Amino acid sequence: MVEAPAYLQAFVLSGVATVLVTRAFLQAAGYPQLGGSGLHVAHVLWGGLLMTAGLGVVLVFLGGAARTVGAILGGTGFGLFIDEVGKFVTARTDYFYRPAAGIIYGVFALLVVIMQAVRGRTRLTTAERTANALNTVLGGLTHGLTTRRRVAALRLVRGAGPEIEAAVAQLLDAVPRREPPPPRFWQPWLARTRALVVRLAAHRWLVSLVVVYLVVEPVVTVVGVALAGVTGELDQQREWGAVLGVSVAALITAVLSVRAALLLRRDRVDSFRLFKLALLVDLLFGQIFNFTVNQFGAVTAVGLDLLLLGVVTAEHRRLCRQLPTSYR
Repeated sequence: MVEAPAYLQAFVLSGVATVLVTRAFLQAAGYPQLGGSGLHVAHVLWGGLLMTAGLGVVLVFLGGAARTVGAILGGTGFGLFIDEVGKFVTARTDYFYRPAAGIIYGVFALLVVIMQAVRGRTRLTTAERTANALNTVLGGLTHGLTTRRRVAALRLVRGAGPEIEAAVAQLLDAVPRREPPPPRFWQPWLARTRALVVRLAAHRWLVSLVVVYLVVEPVVTVVGVALAGVTGELDQQREWGAVLGVSVAALITAVLSVRAALLLRRDRVDSFRLFKLALLVDLLFGQIFNFTVNQFGAVTAVGLDLLLLGVVTAEHRRLCRQLPTSYR
């Protein structure tokens, strides 16, 4: 389905927000328990209920709005479910199991990778494009279709043959028209964030500062871990495996970043491609272990990585646009 990435995004974002809000609330409230006389209603049960509700909405109702509501309900329920993963991977049902934070982050990182893979699947067959167009038509029978949605449906069947194009156009004429909905509350913020990242990337000094940080930070991390091992500070660390994972990810990131820095004068496009790869290694691998070591305090590091990735990606795209078409 063409719109699958949007639904997956709603699922992932609602799930991440649920985990963060749940952890913040429980910490502020002193981890209360619902129930009494030996009973405890774990929020994993509410998560299952919400996932069931989300699936029910998708199964019962038609249209994109139902899928969006189902994705948000399912994502919220999944967030409540995965938040208690520590209870289900330990014999003592330990909610505070330290690797649980890394597991939660890793699961959502995997979902993001899947979402990007689905988003990148742009080569649909003629039959698939026609099916997506008809799905758009069916979804508009109850509440109507905007002009943008109609144009998108016609674009999907372009090249499918005159008979199919004419049939879809006739079906669209039978569908009620409606005005586009007002912007959702988060859309202006998202647009401002994207514009801000593009403006930041336009400043050469900031891009240079990002490059210096990407080279220095992982090197400092590797050296810091090595010094902690020499001085004996690592002996007090309980999560040896996580520290090793952080060190390996930092080492790989350092090698990629140093290599990218050496390429800056000769091939800036390839250089920033390596900087992107270094950040993705840290985001998809290193931060899993960072969450185990620092728990949810690692959210700040993830936010910084995402900001750096935005600046590096914007610069890489700018450089690619300057290349001749034959080199892209």
